[in-house]
Amino acid sequence: MTELDLVISAPRVVTAAGTVARRIGVADGRISAIVPFQTDLPAARTVELDDDVVLLPGLVDTHVHVNEPGRTEWEGFATATRAAAAGGVTTIVDMPLNSIPPTVDVAALEVKRKVAESQCAIDVGFWGGAVPGNRPALRGLHDAGVFGFKCFLLHSGVDEFPHLQPAELEQALRELVSFDALMIVHAEDSTAIDHAPSCHGERYRDFLASRPRGAENTAIAQVIELARWTGARVHILHLSSSDALPMIASARRDGVRITVETCPHYLTLCAEEIPDGATQYKCCPPIREADNRELLWRGLAEGVIDCVVSDHSPCVPELKRFDIGDFGVAWGGISSLQLGLSAVWTEARRRGFELVDVVRWMAQRPAELAGLARKGRIALGYDADFAVFAPDAAYVVDAGTLHHRNPVTPYAGRALAGVVRATWLRGELVDAAAAAPRGRLLRRGEA
Repeated sequence: MTELDLVISAPRVVTAAGTVARRIGVADGRISAIVPFQTDLPAARTVELDDDVVLLPGLVDTHVHVNEPGRTEWEGFATATRAAAAGGVTTIVDMPLNSIPPTVDVAALEVKRKVAESQCAIDVGFWGGAVPGNRPALRGLHDAGVFGFKCFLLHSGVDEFPHLQPAELEQALRELVSFDALMIVHAEDSTAIDHAPSCHGERYRDFLASRPRGAENTAIAQVIELARWTGARVHILHLSSSDALPMIASARRDGVRITVETCPHYLTLCAEEIPDGATQYKCCPPIREADNRELLWRGLAEGVIDCVVSDHSPCVPELKRFDIGDFGVAWGGISSLQLGLSAVWTEARRRGFELVDVVRWMAQRPAELAGLARKGRIALGYDADFAVFAPDAAYVVDAGTLHHRNPVTPYAGRALAGVVRATWLRGELVDAAAAAPRGRLLRRGEA
C-alpha cells in the first residue's frame, strides 16, 4: 500500500454502504484505503473523530453565482468559497452570470479564471452561457472545459445575458447534442409572465401571483419536447412548482434525457410564513405554498428530483430595497451557500430522511450531473474531500457571522440543526483565514 499521509478514524462515515464505522486512508489527496474501524492503518498523521460527528463527503454545489468580476461587491471568489467551506461544500460550479463579462465565449472564461486564481478556498468549476448569437462559441467553451451551458427562457435580470427564444433554444440544443454537452435551463415562460399580474409593493402574495406555477410548467413542457426532438441532455434549474413533477417523470419513462434540481429555500420555507416587505425572501421562481413544498419533498423521495443545490444569488443590501420593501423592484436572489446543509438536514430529518439521503442529493448527484468523477462520495480513488458534521447540534443563524460578502439571508434568526465542525479538501483542513488558499480551478474531463 502507498504510504498514507492521513488516516481519519470515524465511528460514523456516510459511504455507499450506508453510515458505518471506518478508517479512511488518504495519500496524495485521494482516498486510498477504507477499512473497518478496528483495523490498524498507520499513517503520517491520524485524526480521531468523536462519536457525535459524522464524516460526510464534501458537498458539491453546482448552482452558485459568484459574480466576480464585474459585480464583486455582490460576492467574489474569496468570500463565496470561504462561505462554501464553512458549510461543508468543497466544490462549486459558478454560473455564467452575473459577472461582467458573462461567460459566453472563451475570452470571457479566461478573464474569469484569471480573476479566480489564488482566491479559492475550495475547488471551482465553471458553466458556460448560451445566449442569442453565441452558438458558434459553444464548442470552443466546451473544449475549454466548461461543464455545460446555462440559458434563460425569459429576461435573466441582467441585460448582458439575454434569454433564448424557443427557436434559438432548439438551435442551441442541436449544437450541443453534436458533442453531448448539457444544457441547464432557467425554465419560466416569458409570455406567461408577461400576462401575469404585475408586482408592485410590499405584499408577498402579489409577487407570488406575478410568477405563477403555470409559467414554470409551460416552460418545462417546452424544454421536454425540445429535448425529445433533439436528443439533447437538459437539466431543469431550481424547480419550485411541484405541478411539473409528473410530466418530468413521464418524460424520463419515454427516454428523454432530463434531470432536475431544487433548492434549500423551496424545501424549508413557504409563502404563508413570508412577511410582507421581507424582500430577503425574493427569488425567481418564487418560494411557494406549504403544500407545494411537501410535494417537492415527495419528488425527492421518489427520485424525480435529482439534487439539491443552493442557487446562491447574492447582491448588495441596497438592491433588496429594504427601505421600501417593494417586491416588484427588489433584486431576486437567496443567499444561503453556507447554510444549505443545515437547512436541508433540519427539514429532512423531520420527515424521516437520513444523512445518506442528504449526501445523495447534495454531494453525489450534483457531482454526477456535472461529470465530476472524483467528487461527491467517500470511495476509493475519490478526492479526499470531507465535511465533519454534528447532526444533533443546533444553532440560530446570525447573518453577521456568515462568510458571504453581504449579511443578507432569509435564514437570519432561524434555528437550524446540524453544525459543520470542519471541512477537508484533498486531505487538508480548509483554513478560511489562509493566506494561500488551496482550491483548484476545475475543467470538464479533468476533474
